[in-house]
Amino acid sequence: MATSSIARVQRSFACSADTIYDAWLDPAVARHFLFATPPAGQVVRCDIEPGVNGRFLVVDHRPLEADAHSAIDVEHTGRFLQLDRPRRIAFSFSLPQFQSHDTTVIIDIEPQGDGCQLTLRHDLGPGLEHEVVERAEDGWTRMLANLEEALSQRA
Repeated sequence: MATSSIARVQRSFACSADTIYDAWLDPAVARHFLFATPPAGQVVRCDIEPGVNGRFLVVDHRPLEADAHSAIDVEHTGRFLQLDRPRRIAFSFSLPQFQSHDTTVIIDIEPQGDGCQLTLRHDLGPGLEHEVVERAEDGWTRMLANLEEALSQRA
């Protein structure tokens, strides 16, 4: 049996664990960071049904790398598997246009003084190349930076 490939990223935030947790489930905030590809891409749809077994759909409109004059809408879908406010969010995750199976993302949020630390683990499945894991980690790292930016603009 092959070992799963896990993308893992961490980021500290200068706000409460509650604030970070709630941002993942609030479409008004999530549309500014969840799967968004700034500066040229933008989220054109963000539907979130919070609750265990609740679903989400985020559509990111982004330019194609090979053709700056063309764009594609990329759908990101999933179902919430575990919600434990403010410490954990777990969800299935799929890019239906590019993969036929769901993966799993687990977000742990630990309070630290006046802030918190978020640890995200994405189980990408077995037997993936190191470059695929690195690309996933880079994407999640950018997304967490976008989360911090979105929250700073709301303050």
